[in-house]
Amino acid sequence: MYQTWEELESACLNCKKCGLCEGRTHVVFGAGAQNAGVLFVGEGPGEQEDLQGKPFVGRSGQLLDKLLDAVDLSREKNIYIGNIVKCRPPKNRDPLPEEQKMCIDWLRNQTMLLKPKIIVCLGRIAAMKLIRPDFHIMKEHGNFTEKKGVLMMATLHPAALLRNPNNKPAAFEDFIRLREQMDQFGLE
Repeated sequence: MYQTWEELESACLNCKKCGLCEGRTHVVFGAGAQNAGVLFVGEGPGEQEDLQGKPFVGRSGQLLDKLLDAVDLSREKNIYIGNIVKCRPPKNRDPLPEEQKMCIDWLRNQTMLLKPKIIVCLGRIAAMKLIRPDFHIMKEHGNFTEKKGVLMMATLHPAALLRNPNNKPAAFEDFIRLREQMDQFGLE
């Protein structure tokens, strides 16, 4: 485990643990406040993220920013965003189990440095990896569970909301629940 953000990011940017490194433009390490009480975790970078080297910057990222802003959250001041895998899977397919296994230690190290009070999984892949392998996103989103002293919740992935806008109100309720939980913890 790396003890500083700088050491961790430098090592991660040079990672060649799995085949995803061969097709990447950039490693998408993560972004946000390194003292945040809330960690958002997606499954992996998409095309725009790979091109820019930052998480959630495409259309789904713009929607995520609107949801965050609606409950007074922002990448700059009070959340951090990472992914299960740091390199884009070809054609935006789901990261394979072996790719997730090879990459998850980067996220674990980020979590160790961040020490978040709350982790929010963006979509089913992250929820199934971090909360429970049989997690059902449509049935269980918005519900909090505690794991190793950290509250965890999953919400619908912004890309899924773009495909099915009828689910936006349900996702917005998840963000309201998150804000309420943050207020109970005294998190900004």
